[in-house]
Amino acid sequence: MAERTDNSHLERVRELLSRFEHPLLEFTAQQNGDGVQLVIQCKNITVPVHTYYFDLHPRALEHTNFAWTFERQLYDCLHDYFVEMFIRAPHTRD
Repeated sequence: MAERTDNSHLERVRELLSRFEHPLLEFTAQQNGDGVQLVIQCKNITVPVHTYYFDLHPRALEHTNFAWTFERQLYDCLHDYFVEMFIRAPHTRD
């Protein structure tokens, strides 16, 4: 199997992201060294909320099951992102 170039990795991730649409979140991807960085941002926010970044490494991008693992990873990122948005939770200290 021929190795993909960095640009083809980015285009592949962008193509996969184009399959997802969310009313509250925006998904983008950008080149990050040899890999690709997934970026998740809230749309139309009225309170300051951080942007979520997740790095996809070349080995993962070149895996034959990347489309399936990407979807699973995206959902894991969404879970983490929303948990990180808590202003207060039982495990936090005042």
